Amino acid sequence: MGKVVLVTGAARQLGGRFVRRVQRDPEVARVIAVDAVAPPHRLGSAEFIRTDIRQSSIARVLAEHAVDTVVHLAVTGGGAGAGGTGSAVKETNVIGTMQLLGACQKSPTVRRLVVKSSTSVYGGASRDPAVFTETTQPKSLPAGGFAKDAVEVESYVRGFARRRPDVAVCVLRFANILGPYADSALAEYFSMPVMPTVLGYDPRLQFVHEDDVLDVLRLAAGEPGRGTLNSGTFNIAGDGVLLLSQCARRLGRPTVPLLLPAVTWVGSALRAVGVTDFSPEQIRLLTHGRVVETSQMRDVLGFKPMYTTVETFADFARSRGKGLLPPEQAGRVVDRVAAALKVDSLNVGVAGAEEGAQR
Repeated sequence: MGKVVLVTGAARQLGGRFVRRVQRDPEVARVIAVDAVAPPHRLGSAEFIRTDIRQSSIARVLAEHAVDTVVHLAVTGGGAGAGGTGSAVKETNVIGTMQLLGACQKSPTVRRLVVKSSTSVYGGASRDPAVFTETTQPKSLPAGGFAKDAVEVESYVRGFARRRPDVAVCVLRFANILGPYADSALAEYFSMPVMPTVLGYDPRLQFVHEDDVLDVLRLAAGEPGRGTLNSGTFNIAGDGVLLLSQCARRLGRPTVPLLLPAVTWVGSALRAVGVTDFSPEQIRLLTHGRVVETSQMRDVLGFKPMYTTVETFADFARSRGKGLLPPEQAGRVVDRVAAALKVDSLNVGVAGAEEGAQR
């Protein structure tokens, strides 16, 4: 008999795509897709069960279908397609994960658990290291938002792994996921006609292509290949980095550098009118950036992404169409603004020095 795979978060586009993808695995006999809302997309031959993982009913689903593999994708930020309010998303992330893990702990058939997490668990601060490994401890834990949810989720997963050592547990910390179908808060930000940035900062960013996300989820949900281990915690990202200014140039979108307090105010205003989920967590990312080491992904998990960070962003940019300015002109605008700001800061410094000398 083949595997019975249960996938949470099937109503979001990533969950729906994975449900359709995992059905093609010859080792899989049945796929059970669950979510609190009906999916707007097809799920192939999978059986959809409308249930809220925050409720105890998820335990009955595991028992009735003798599920042996659980792929938990219902750990998400806000952004488009998240559904519900911010508090509902947080409850699904945290309370839903607790209920799901409790159901898995009681289930005698569950043998493998895969959890979608995020590199946002490392936080974002000026004192952070240039590159994070899976064992790096953040200088300061995230204070709120999806990053805090992800930290809590991972702590519950570690507790579950201790209680059920017979279950193979794999936590995948994804960098920012982009691609033609991306519906994240960062994708919304990159789709704005004019991109607000933090004055004086040009953060380094990493991306992972949504097709690579599907492939690594499938790898984690199956039996490990020879010489590999798909249990543990792994950073998942495409090779290389991009500066935020380079992203703006490739999109052909002008940037508006603002002082950090102004960016925070703009973010609050955009959230209030529903334009984008410009959260404090995202502002920290656009201030300090985040880069992770992926050697464990390659050497232990045995996964090699098809797309680099640059290629991932290029595919995303093609799906979003041309911006207000051609890339070359957008680049010149960014350069002129940066040069002007540099000159202004130098003038302020010289004026301050002259005033001090006169005193």
